[in-house]
Amino acid sequence: MRAVVMAGGEGTRLRPLTTGTPKPLLPVVGRPIMEHVLLLLRQHGLAETVVTVQYLASLIRTYFGDGSELGVNLTYATEDRPLGTAGSIRNAERALRSDTFLVISGDALTDVDLTELVAVHRERGSLVTVGLTRRTDPVDFGLVALAEDGRVERFLEKPGWGQVFTDTVNAGIYVMEPEVLDHVPLDVASDWSHDVLPALIAAGAPVNGHVLGGYWEDVGTLQAYLAVQADVLGGLVQAQVQGFEVAPRVFVAEGAEVDPDAAVSGPAYIGPYAKVEAGVEVDEHAVIGTNVVVRSGARIARSVLHDNVFVGSGADLRGCVVGRSSDVMRGVRVHAGAVIGDHCTLGEEAIVSDGVRVYPGKAVDAGAVVNDSVIWESRGHGQLVGPRGVSGIVNVEITPETAVRLASAFATSLPKGATVTVARDHSRPARAFARTIAGALTAAAVEVRDLRTMPLPIARADTAQLAAGGILISTTPGSPESLDIVLLDERGADLGAAAAHRVERLLSRQELRRPFPGEIGDITTPRRVVDDYAADVLRCVDTSGIAEAGLKVVVDVAGGTASLVLPTLLARVGVDVLTVNGRLDESAPTPTEAARAVALERLGALVASSRAHFGIRIDATGERMSVVDDQGAVVDDERALLVLLDLVAAEQPGGLVALPVTTTRVAEQVTRFHHVDVRWTATTEADLARVVAAEPGLVFGGDGRGGYVVPAMGPHVDALAMFVRLLGLLARTRLPLSAVDARIPRAHVRRATVATPWARRGQAMRSVTEAGADRQIDLTDGVRVVEPDGSWALVLPDPAEAVIRLWAEAGDGPAAQDLLAGWVAIVERAGRS
Repeated sequence: MRAVVMAGGEGTRLRPLTTGTPKPLLPVVGRPIMEHVLLLLRQHGLAETVVTVQYLASLIRTYFGDGSELGVNLTYATEDRPLGTAGSIRNAERALRSDTFLVISGDALTDVDLTELVAVHRERGSLVTVGLTRRTDPVDFGLVALAEDGRVERFLEKPGWGQVFTDTVNAGIYVMEPEVLDHVPLDVASDWSHDVLPALIAAGAPVNGHVLGGYWEDVGTLQAYLAVQADVLGGLVQAQVQGFEVAPRVFVAEGAEVDPDAAVSGPAYIGPYAKVEAGVEVDEHAVIGTNVVVRSGARIARSVLHDNVFVGSGADLRGCVVGRSSDVMRGVRVHAGAVIGDHCTLGEEAIVSDGVRVYPGKAVDAGAVVNDSVIWESRGHGQLVGPRGVSGIVNVEITPETAVRLASAFATSLPKGATVTVARDHSRPARAFARTIAGALTAAAVEVRDLRTMPLPIARADTAQLAAGGILISTTPGSPESLDIVLLDERGADLGAAAAHRVERLLSRQELRRPFPGEIGDITTPRRVVDDYAADVLRCVDTSGIAEAGLKVVVDVAGGTASLVLPTLLARVGVDVLTVNGRLDESAPTPTEAARAVALERLGALVASSRAHFGIRIDATGERMSVVDDQGAVVDDERALLVLLDLVAAEQPGGLVALPVTTTRVAEQVTRFHHVDVRWTATTEADLARVVAAEPGLVFGGDGRGGYVVPAMGPHVDALAMFVRLLGLLARTRLPLSAVDARIPRAHVRRATVATPWARRGQAMRSVTEAGADRQIDLTDGVRVVEPDGSWALVLPDPAEAVIRLWAEAGDGPAAQDLLAGWVAIVERAGRS
C-alpha cells in the first residue's frame, strides 16, 4: 500500500516565512513539518510514498531526495500549475492504480492512528474513507456531517458561525481505492471536499468518515505555527525530537553549547551546534534552530528561531518567528506576533511592533521603531562599503561570500594587472579572510603583494610605494568577534568617498570582472619589508640626541604586530627599552575597553617602579598608541594629543598641524604660543590623510584617538614612527612628559550619542542649523555652532550607524554639560517628529 503526501500548497497565510520556503519545509522543533509526516507514515508501515509538489518543488525534492535517509522510498509527481487537492492526486495516478492508497497533507502535524483508519476503510468496503477530527473552532475548516452508520452526508467548506452544524471537520487524510481517480478530471484543478466527494455522495458511492483519535493541527497560520511548537515541546503530540532531554522537556541537540550561566526554562529546544552564551534567558516554548548564536543578556520567550540566526546581546524576542540566516543585533526588541523573514537584518536597538511582517532580505535601521510591515522597501540605508571599508561581526555581518564579492568589486575598479597589497593582523579570522580575499583578487586579474601578518602602517607605506591599492584585514578595536576590511587607495590612505561609491555600485549591480584564465593574477610574498620600513623611519625622523639622553622606556606592544618590528627598529636607535607582551597572541587580537584600561594601569606601575622616562602602549595593529608619563600616570588620548602637539610645535615653530574639528580649542592656545597654524579636518582618517598629503608644510597630525601622523613617513597614522619621533623630541627638550602636560591648560569637552533613524537624520541636521542660525557656524564636518563666548557644540551624523554624535566645549565642566544637553534635546525632538 502506498501513501500520497500533498506538498504543493503556497502557504500564503504564513508569509513571509513561505516567500522562499515551501510550507512543508517550515521547521517544527528542529524538523520540517513534512518530515514529521513521513516519520508517521513509516511508523505505520507506509514507506512507499508519492509526494505531489508544485510551489518551490525543487526545494522539497532537494531536501528529501529519495527518502532513504528517513527510511522511506519517495517519488514525486510535479504539477505545472496548482491542480487542487484532487487534481494533484490524479496527476500522480500512474503510481496509484494498483492498490488502495492513503492521502495525507504534508503541512499538518498529527500523530493519529493511520493503521486504524486503513482497517476501518477495508472493514466497511469504502470507496473513500475520510479522516475526521473534532475542533472547538470549526469555522476555519471544512465541516462534515455523518450518518449514524458512518456514511458522509454533507461537506461544508469554511462556514460562518451561523452555518455551523457540527464540530467534526475534515482532517485532509483519506484512504482511497484507485477507482476514485476515474471521477477526477485530468489536468483540471479540483478539490476533494468541494468537487469530487460531494458528487460521489450524490451518486450513492460508499464515502465514509471516521473520527480519528490523537493530535491533529493544520499549520496554516502564524498562531497555529507557534502552537504546534509548544505542543511538541509540551508532549501533547507524539513527535520525534532530536536531542537529549537534559531537564524536564528541555531538549538540547548534538553539538549545541549552552553556557552553565544561561537560564533555560522548559519546555524548550536548542538545535544542533547552536551557541547560547552566559546570561541568556531561554523561556518556555522557545525553539532555537541549528547554528543559531544567542549572545549574552538576550531573552528568547515563546519564539521560534530558524537555522543560522544571530541574536545580539541584550535583544528581547517574545512570541515571534525569525527566519533563517537573519541577524538580530544588540538590544533589538521583537514583539508578539511579529514575523521576520529569511536573510533580514534588524539594526541595534530597533523595535519591531506586534504583528509586523518583515519580508525576506530587508534591513531595519538601528534605533528604528517599525509599526508597519516592511514588504517592498528596506528600513535601512543599505550601504555595505563605509568610511573604513566593511566592518561587522565575523560570519554574521561579514562572511566569506561578503569578502569575495568586496574583493572582486575592488579589483574590478582597478585596471587589469594592477598590484594590490594585502596585509592582516595576527587573529585567526583575519588570516582566514585574508586568504579568501587574496584568492578573489587574483581571480579578478590583479597581482597581490601578500605581506601576511604586518603592522598596518607598514602595509599602508608599502601600498603607497608599490601598489595601486590595498586591503587591510584586522580585528575591530575593542570587539574581538568583529572584523574590519579596510580598502586603500594608491597613497595608502583609506579609500575616498567617490572611489568607495564606485566599489559599492559595482557590488550592488554585480558588475564584477570575469577575466580569462590566462589573465588571472599571482600572489607574491615580498621580503625585507620590515627592514626597509625601519630604514625609512630612521631617514625621515630626527633621532639626534637620543643616544646621548640615556632614555629608559617601557613599551607594551599588546601581543600584536608591532612585536615583529620593534626589535629591528630600536636596535638602530640606541635606547633602553623594557618590552612587555612582546609576542603574537592569537587568543586576544584586541582587548575590550576594560581590559585596555587594566593594561594601561599595569604599564603605569611598570614605568613608576622602573623609574622609566615614559611608557607607551602600541595597539595590536601598530596604528595607535597610548601614553604613560614619567610619574606612571595614564595620559588620555585627547590630552596626549595636546602634549605631543606642544612638543612638535615648540621644536618646529611656523609650521602647520592637522587636527580634527572635535579637538579641544585648547589646541589653538598651544599652537598660537608656538606660532603654528592649524588645518582643521573632518573626523575621518581619510580626510586627515587628504589634508596631510595636500599641505607640504605640515609637521604633525593627530586624530585625538591615539592616532598620530608623521608627515615625512606618509599621510597615515603610524604609532611606531611616532614613538621614535617622541623619543627624539623628549631627548632634545630635556623635559619630562609630566612637566609638558602641566603647562597646558585643562580642557572641558563633553560628548553624547543620540540614536536617530536614517530617514530623520537630515531633518535633525536642519533643525540644528536653524537653531544656530544667529551664531557662527562651521561646516568642516557636521555642524559646529560657536557661541559668542567661544564655547562651541558640534553635531555630526555617524556615517556608518544610525546615530548622531555630539561634542560640546565650554570654560568649565558644568557649562559644557549644559551646552551639550541643549543640543541633545534639539536632536532628540527632530528624531522623534
